[in-house]
Amino acid sequence: MLKGFLTVGGWTMLSRILGLVRDQLLAAFMGAGPMQDAYQVAFRLPNMFRRLFGEGAFNAAFVPLFSSALATEGDGAARTLARQAFGVLLTWLIFLCILGEIFMPQVLRVIAPGFTETGSRYDLAVTLSRITFPYLVLICAAALVSGVLNGLHRFSAAAAAYLAFNVVGIAAVLFATPFLPSVAHAAAWGVTISGVAQLGLLMIAARRAGFDLTPLPPRITPQLRLLGRRMAPGLIGSGVTQINLTIDTIIGTLLPAGSVSLMYFADRLNQLPLGVLGAAAGTTLLPVLTRHLAAGEEDTAHAVQNSAIDYVLLLTLPATAGLLALATPIMQFLFAHGSFSLSDAALSAQSLRAYALGLPAFVMAKVLAPAFFARGDTSTPVKIGFFTLMINLMLNLLLMRPLAHVGPPLASSLAAIVNVAALTLLLLKRDALRFDRKLTKRVLLMAGAALAMAAALCTAQAMLTMPVSHRTLWLGVTLGIEVPLGAAFYLGVLHALGVLNLASALDGVRRRLSRRTSRQK
Repeated sequence: MLKGFLTVGGWTMLSRILGLVRDQLLAAFMGAGPMQDAYQVAFRLPNMFRRLFGEGAFNAAFVPLFSSALATEGDGAARTLARQAFGVLLTWLIFLCILGEIFMPQVLRVIAPGFTETGSRYDLAVTLSRITFPYLVLICAAALVSGVLNGLHRFSAAAAAYLAFNVVGIAAVLFATPFLPSVAHAAAWGVTISGVAQLGLLMIAARRAGFDLTPLPPRITPQLRLLGRRMAPGLIGSGVTQINLTIDTIIGTLLPAGSVSLMYFADRLNQLPLGVLGAAAGTTLLPVLTRHLAAGEEDTAHAVQNSAIDYVLLLTLPATAGLLALATPIMQFLFAHGSFSLSDAALSAQSLRAYALGLPAFVMAKVLAPAFFARGDTSTPVKIGFFTLMINLMLNLLLMRPLAHVGPPLASSLAAIVNVAALTLLLLKRDALRFDRKLTKRVLLMAGAALAMAAALCTAQAMLTMPVSHRTLWLGVTLGIEVPLGAAFYLGVLHALGVLNLASALDGVRRRLSRRTSRQK
């Protein structure tokens, strides 16, 4: 599983870096204002459906069924299941897309109620949303093909295809803007065109893997009924994080203009470790757990689950500490260019700190949810999801006025912590999760090392004075020094505490690189 985790994590990291470049362009050209707000809401809508119907509920229900059919009935049965599911999914998505295009003005009144106070921002959001909405059909279809490839343990092909979103998005902003009414229109068209590219690349990868996924005419079979029963409750159970972020957006539209943008850029930076670690762990863990549980290997499944928790927290805890300590200089270095001012970056850094508080919980939810899904249980997460959603909504309403753009991110983080606590308690009660003494000790020591690193970084920041001129260069140099030193400090503390043997870890990396080099020769 570690190999798959690293493969998906590596491709996801590259995609996130390109995504950061894309976001820098959006910030520089549009700043934090009405146009940026309108575009972010237009992108949030299809992205929400992608997470819920594509990567979330559908994958959570489909991957175990596909993996089980592949293991017990062979390639033919698994291929037929995938093609049948593809046909039904496409029919449903196209119907949903047509409805969305027709009723987009009414939809925007629900998800962006604050936009109706300024007609120009509302009208622009409607136009941009109609451009981006077909992306949901393309990317949800792509998620099914990715699920097939992941079930075949071809993690690299599925993860690499998502680079197309950011590559096409960057090209659209740079080269299509002069031919369209605004950069927001160019960015919106880039979203939809990227969906075509991603689906095309994944279909080619599936065909090379020997899986022709031409969709069959929609027909409800017993297996698809089972898929539907498992998928329906998972729409909330596996999509709690995305729904919470959507609530943040709804609340953000009721705040002063620019609040949606400030929260977006903070969330995008927070999504870097969340996407790399959470997505990689969740993607690789589900099929592995399903296979071990189907074979009756309960102890092995528990060991795999604990290893996944260890992997993600080893990296998530220092990422959280680093974001809390360096939020302001990071946001200023990355985004304070063009129309996005230093004060905008400082305000967005406040939102980032609020999101970062919940980062370990966001990632752990990705690791714990497969423990339910692999056992065919999608109803329990939905019950927890309803409870968490109510908490998030209440916290949003309580915090939005006194904390403004910090309120919704903080509400999401607190709700995520409640979500993970509930998932953990239920899994422990059912004996579906077993924390051994070694894991508990390691996590506590990792948390202590991360806190020590944060304290060291805060001390270093307090001792530095940023010059008025050459700010970007100064920030780049200081961050280029502080981030590696912080990482070295964290690893050194772990080594001193006996959590990590640096010599052994380096030997493992060298052996892995040596094997890869020998295979290439």
